[in-house]
Amino acid sequence: MHKRPQVVVVGAGFGGLWTVRALAGSPVDVLLVDRNNYHTFSPMLYQVAAAQVGPEQITYPVRSILRKIRNADFLMAEVKHVDFTNRVVETDGSEIPYNFLVLSTGSITQFLNIPGSAEYAFPLDNLEQALALRNQIFNCFEQAAYETDPKRRQQLLTFVIVGGGPTGVEMAGALLELIRALRQDYPTIDTRLARVLLLHSGNNLLPGMVPPHLQRYTLKRLQKMGVEVHLEAKAGAIAPDAVYLQDGKIIPTATAIWAVGVQADPIVEQWGLPTTAKSKVTVRTTLQLSEYPEVYVIGDLAAVQKDGTPIPMVAPAAIQQGTVAGRNIQRQLVGKNPVTFNYWNKGTIAMIGRNAAAAQVGKLTFTGFLAWISWLGVHLFYLPGFRNRLIVFFDWVRDYFFHVRSVRLILRTPP
Repeated sequence: MHKRPQVVVVGAGFGGLWTVRALAGSPVDVLLVDRNNYHTFSPMLYQVAAAQVGPEQITYPVRSILRKIRNADFLMAEVKHVDFTNRVVETDGSEIPYNFLVLSTGSITQFLNIPGSAEYAFPLDNLEQALALRNQIFNCFEQAAYETDPKRRQQLLTFVIVGGGPTGVEMAGALLELIRALRQDYPTIDTRLARVLLLHSGNNLLPGMVPPHLQRYTLKRLQKMGVEVHLEAKAGAIAPDAVYLQDGKIIPTATAIWAVGVQADPIVEQWGLPTTAKSKVTVRTTLQLSEYPEVYVIGDLAAVQKDGTPIPMVAPAAIQQGTVAGRNIQRQLVGKNPVTFNYWNKGTIAMIGRNAAAAQVGKLTFTGFLAWISWLGVHLFYLPGFRNRLIVFFDWVRDYFFHVRSVRLILRTPP
């Protein structure tokens, strides 16, 4: 056993990393466990899929992040089970005892039992999925360049995005700009024939995120760019060659992009933890498990509310929860009671396209170039690694002035 208390943090996402940072210098040994040896800056996954940046620009080695935190170490392993009674984390390689445990396993794609969605749609929730979607987009253009059947060519050049939340909106704008940037690469294709359709089951884009006038601005801006937005359009089934709507309409396409939403990793249900909607774990206001006060659940995994409304499954919320979890462990170490987590909504910014975004900070709302440049600044600030920031900034500037996408590769990745 360790001489000092052992804190095990499962998941190297935003919540897990900020927990470790909050515990830096504390009289504990911290072990961060993740199946990957890198942290992914998930808010920019859609830019990888749209060839705006490379995958290596939104990832950063975990060990490099922990280098200056002397009481922290990293283990690359897959967590299989947690024995809460005996305080042991079971991985695919070893068993790890703990005095405190922080679960931040993140989320997975929510397919809502739509037939064919899990088999044929392209989700966008991790790096592998972003690369698979990028491959698909460029494969469609490569096939369309020599396709003689007009119907098949149109099918290859039709991209359907299901879901009008932030991922769907941002992907729609980025994809349309990518298509326009590919005109020189594919002279045999009339890129004006390419279609980007955004399907949303509700009557407003970005539901619950921004006020109605920003939703209307987002809709009008996307339509002005050329995105075909269909509100109150519910997907009934996904096939390899079409999207079927519940109203009977059929949209022939080779690429259905799934941006409906996410749910907490359901593996925790197998561990016997109490869950609510979207497989989220029920926790105290202090982020602890009621039955096991030495265990904290944070990020997309935690069922946390503010004023009776679930807090959004976004990076800022996970960062705040990770910080509070780390500080609460410090309080427990000295015999103090943990404090309640209070979510502070710093604001929302949704990227739409070149010079266009919708932002809300408190009661202040703004759109257009100011919101767009704010989005760029915020994401550059939080992007880990100076080299990553520099390269991403250069790619953005190059794309802005020359309409050129630097990353136009089809990389063969394992299924």
